[in-house]
Amino acid sequence: MWEGIVVSSLAGEKGGLGALGLVKQAKVIYERAIGIDGGALEGSAYNSLGVLYYKVPGWPVGFGDKAKAKELLLKALALNPKGIDPNFFYGEYLVETGHADEAVVYLERALQAPPRAGRQIADTGRREEVRALLAKLKSH
Repeated sequence: MWEGIVVSSLAGEKGGLGALGLVKQAKVIYERAIGIDGGALEGSAYNSLGVLYYKVPGWPVGFGDKAKAKELLLKALALNPKGIDPNFFYGEYLVETGHADEAVVYLERALQAPPRAGRQIADTGRREEVRALLAKLKSH
């Protein structure tokens, strides 16, 4: 799982089509993690793979697939319904797929998520992302 996070983070930093090889590599790593134990880290592999599916372009450029993304993100939410990441990313997915009105519930849930031990910096950053997306929604 952590290897996938590192590889997909590198892809995010690289950006554009040049990141496609890294994104495909991260996809394989997340799929392997799910095969070993999809429930590990409260379903984080489902969440991270779902994010790739909605952020990566679809065929013929990449493997992106909004329906597959939704399926994976909902599995992550089922495993960790109060978690900051699954709520944020499902909310973001809803915004990006034209369902902003539904997203607010998940984004507000993300703000109420319990803190994760040893992940205070990540939680602080994620809450900033949540607030920014909520502010953007409210301004439209």
